[in-house]
Amino acid sequence: MLRFCNYFAAFVICCSTLFCAAQEMPTISPERVNSALAQLDPYIRSSLASTKVPGVAVAVVYNDQVVFLRGYGVRKVGEPAQVDSDTVFEIASFSKPIASTILASLVGEGKIGWDDRIVDLDPGFQLSNPDTTRQITVRDFLSHRSGLATESGDLLEDLGYSRPDILYRMRYLPLPGQFRKTYAYSNFGYTTGAIAAATKIGKPWETIAYEQVYSRIGMTSTSSRFSDYEDRANKAALHIFVNGEPVNCFVREADAEAPAGGVSSSARDLAEWVRLQLNGGKWNGKQLIDANALAETHKSQICRNAADPAKPNDCPGGQYYGLGWNVETDAQGHTQLGHSGAFFLGAATAVYLVPEEHLGVLVLGNSMPIGLPESICLHFLDLVHHGKPQREYLPLLGKLFSQMIAESQDASPNYATLTPPKTSVPAKPLSAYSGTYTNEYFGTLEVSVVDNRLILRLPPRGAYYELAHWDGDTFTYYFASESTGIGRRGAIFSPDKNQVLIEMLAPEHNAVFSKSPPAR
Repeated sequence: MLRFCNYFAAFVICCSTLFCAAQEMPTISPERVNSALAQLDPYIRSSLASTKVPGVAVAVVYNDQVVFLRGYGVRKVGEPAQVDSDTVFEIASFSKPIASTILASLVGEGKIGWDDRIVDLDPGFQLSNPDTTRQITVRDFLSHRSGLATESGDLLEDLGYSRPDILYRMRYLPLPGQFRKTYAYSNFGYTTGAIAAATKIGKPWETIAYEQVYSRIGMTSTSSRFSDYEDRANKAALHIFVNGEPVNCFVREADAEAPAGGVSSSARDLAEWVRLQLNGGKWNGKQLIDANALAETHKSQICRNAADPAKPNDCPGGQYYGLGWNVETDAQGHTQLGHSGAFFLGAATAVYLVPEEHLGVLVLGNSMPIGLPESICLHFLDLVHHGKPQREYLPLLGKLFSQMIAESQDASPNYATLTPPKTSVPAKPLSAYSGTYTNEYFGTLEVSVVDNRLILRLPPRGAYYELAHWDGDTFTYYFASESTGIGRRGAIFSPDKNQVLIEMLAPEHNAVFSKSPPAR
């Protein structure tokens, strides 16, 4: 089963390629921007109506002015409260360029360096490869070139492990990529780089974020703590689609990966951050972040879709990643920066900047990703550069996301199918499966028989799941998470080997748990 995050990383490349493939763009002017702004509002309204996304907030910055700042729709389906420019959204991976801005402020002050080795910042740091452990830097983690796989650590977060536990356990993971040659989008790789810097500073990451950036540019509704989002009165809820209708079902707490996906913010606050970006670290006439340190985040570090890691300069379509940014070159030769964010459980965001044109656009949405934030951004940039849209982005991107999400549902292709077998082999007596099982990476789980039912308790909190017999020694249970999607998952027992395979964990690591001998 491919994880949703893998799909999303692939989508970012696809989306960027669509934009960059457009014909040569004329130089923009205030008149072109004003014309595009006049057409933006009706496009947003019609897109909300056609997609049934409950609400979005949109901001446009041009020539150091916030020229568009509006909210649309409702914060939560079934309730009257409207989205406005101060509504706080969980912004998911839009958090990554925020984090690199925070780190740039520390680099500019000489407190850390982009090429500081992680072991020098955090002596307790370790990966499975000793050479990589000795060499890897902040720059390597922020550009996703550590050698870690995309999934690394995400399933531990889904299980409920804390950030320190996750970062510690990553030493047990193999490094399938080539160090500094292979791009693999990794939330907890990115988090490792940021938290190592915080360890060196001696303050929590969340405090550093507030002191270095949020408080300096008036981002009063922005936080890297989920509890602050929860406490906001004016906040957008998460929504998935069930039978085509938006439904608020889930809560997504991303504190463990705060630098990579745990920021909450408003369109008004993020517009100020865009001004800071487009002004080279200057805000309201004051240089708050060293221009060179911030500019480093905008530079290409690795190809995102290289066919051959041995040929790093061969990058089809010029699709690069910087330090928390997707980096491309548009048809005029201008650098274009962008990043999307998505929670499968109900949030979608996007930001695009063209620094040489002093132009930026961002969209925050409160539904599972269907391509709406990206479509609004790309539609607006087409209006600015061409006076009309170059393609209908929303149907194209919506279809792509629909395929991604459909393949994540009830996915147990290696071990069970969606249709029960015609002739089911009976299970053994339930007591044959009970016991305590351990896996070095994932921890310890328990299987017990309660009232003639088989109960699974997953680590680390002993979360309770009732196992339903499927076939032979295979059982299933219902599980919903950011990484695995929503549906039934398999627990495949091997009583003769005293083992159980938890299939939803298999994409990240060996997911075989071995039974512990009974206590004497």
